[in-house]
Amino acid sequence: MQKRNGKFDRKTMTQLITLASKQVIKLAWVTNCRLLLIMFLLPVPLLVSLAAYGGSITTAEIVSSTSSAALSCMRWRPVGLCFWLRCTLSGCEVRSSLKVGHYRPDAVVSSYNELGGNPWVEIAATLGLAQQKAASGLLGSLLTVPLGSAGNSSEGANGRRNHRNLVFREADVIGHPLQSLSTLSVNASYLCQPQTTAMYPYFQSGLDALAWRLEVPEGLYPASLIAGLREIGRWPLQSWGGVYPRTGWTMQTEEPKAAAITAQRAGDIVTRSGQPHIYVPMTGSSDGGQQVWPPGPLLEGDEATGVWQMLLPKVDSGCGVFGSNDLTSANGWGGGRVDPGGDYAWTLWRPYLCCEDRGSFLFDIDWTSYP
Repeated sequence: MQKRNGKFDRKTMTQLITLASKQVIKLAWVTNCRLLLIMFLLPVPLLVSLAAYGGSITTAEIVSSTSSAALSCMRWRPVGLCFWLRCTLSGCEVRSSLKVGHYRPDAVVSSYNELGGNPWVEIAATLGLAQQKAASGLLGSLLTVPLGSAGNSSEGANGRRNHRNLVFREADVIGHPLQSLSTLSVNASYLCQPQTTAMYPYFQSGLDALAWRLEVPEGLYPASLIAGLREIGRWPLQSWGGVYPRTGWTMQTEEPKAAAITAQRAGDIVTRSGQPHIYVPMTGSSDGGQQVWPPGPLLEGDEATGVWQMLLPKVDSGCGVFGSNDLTSANGWGGGRVDPGGDYAWTLWRPYLCCEDRGSFLFDIDWTSYP
C-alpha cells in the first residue's frame, strides 16, 4: 500500500514519509505473522489481569456477544439459483445450487483513547506495544501532534485549549475471531465464506499516524471542506459528524458518538482499495468451494453495505447504522453507552451472497434482491 503525499512540497519530507510508511507496513506484516504464536505463549494470569480493568473485552466475550445477536444480524435468506456445468467421461450435465444471502461478522472495530490501548485484551497484549514503538520510533519525529496521549485531548495553539470540542481518538480494525458460522446453522454449505482473516490487523491508527493525525491529504478533499457531504446522519439538523477527513479528530461532544464516527471512518478506509492511508484492504477473495459475491464499500447510513453491533461498553442484541435521529429521546443514542475509560468496540457485519460450487459456473438467477 502506497502512502500518497498531499501538500508536502519539500522533497526531503516526501522521502521521509515514504520511508516511514514502508517500514511501518513491514512491521505490521511481521507482527501479524507472530500474533497467534504470542497469544498462545502469553500467561493466563496476564490476560486475566488485563481483562480485569474496566472498558475491556476478551476474544471469548466477543464471540459470545456476536453469536447472541446472530439471529437478528445475519438476516439469512434464499435469493436465487446458480447453474453449473459438470462434465465427466460419460457426458455433461447442468446442475443447480441454492443462492443465499446473509450478513456475517467481518471485523471488530475499536475506538479508544490511548495509543496501543485497544480494549480487546488479546490485541492490546500483542499488537499494542508494537504499535506504540512503530508510531513513536518511525513517525514521532515527523509529527507536531503528540503520539503518546491523545485520549480526548483538545487541540489548541501555543498550549491553549481553544478548541474544546475538537477531540482525538485512536481506532483499530481487526479481523473478527468468529470466522465459522457453522455452529449457528444445520448446513454450513448455505453460509458464505468471508473475505477477512480472524485476528488480522487491517488498520491501526497508530501505524497510520501521519494521515490519522495531520489530515494529509484528506484535509483538502471536497467532502472535508463542504458541509453536508458524507455526513453521518442528516445534515444540518441531525448530523453526528462527517466521514471526511478520515482522521481521529472529531467535533462531537458526546463521547459514544465521537467513537462511532471514528469507527465509521476506519470502516470506510478498509473496505476500499487505494486509499491514502497505511492499511490492508478487506477486499480479498473468499476461499472454499463457493461462488461468492462479496460486499462492496461501506457507506454511512446504508444498511445494504454494512451494519454495526456494539460490543463495548454495552452489548447490543441487534444491528443498525450510525446517525439515528435522537433529538426526541430523553437520553439520546449515547444514553447508557458511555464508558468511563473511553473504550468502545463494535462488530461490523457485512452482506454476502453465495452458492455452492457444483462445477463450472454458468450463470445465476435472482428471484429477490438482497440485501
